[in-house]
Amino acid sequence: MNRIFINLIIIFFLLTNQSISKEDIMILKLKDGEVKIELFNDVAPNHVKRIKELANSGKYDNVVFHRVIDGFMAQTGDVKFGNSDSKDFNLRMAGMGGSDLPDLEQEFNSLPHERGTLSMARSSDPNSANSQFFICFKAAPFLDRQYTVFGKVISGMDFVDKIKRGDENNNGAVSDPDKIISFKSL
Repeated sequence: MNRIFINLIIIFFLLTNQSISKEDIMILKLKDGEVKIELFNDVAPNHVKRIKELANSGKYDNVVFHRVIDGFMAQTGDVKFGNSDSKDFNLRMAGMGGSDLPDLEQEFNSLPHERGTLSMARSSDPNSANSQFFICFKAAPFLDRQYTVFGKVISGMDFVDKIKRGDENNNGAVSDPDKIISFKSL
């Protein structure tokens, strides 16, 4: 009897956990394939809400990876200057813009910046994150607790690895950048 009860609890936990995590799964479509991302609503609820809002309204579609540093990270998300299909697109300004929404207060947490981590980009002001984010190619522990980690690649990191790298001598600026094809909730 105890064994049946324990098994039922385990099954309930697994089913409940899957339904909760399913609503925090996003698909980032890149030129080489789809990347599945889990969002961490429990530790960065406001950042996750912002990412979902911008993504599901199509704001990230056609936004370039304007700064890509080999062995470090790929940065994107400038919905103002980085959208290659927008009249405001300006590759030289990409990385300086954001959305029309207010900046977010930091939600620094204890999650490490590991390979596949998604974290919000910001200026020197900890409360300046808006729409830009980056994906780590490798662990970057020097960023821990200084940037808001809000998600992690759970499949398709090999497609992230294929994002065109930028000029090492120009802070990773990319002259003919790859872009997000689409970014949506599952």
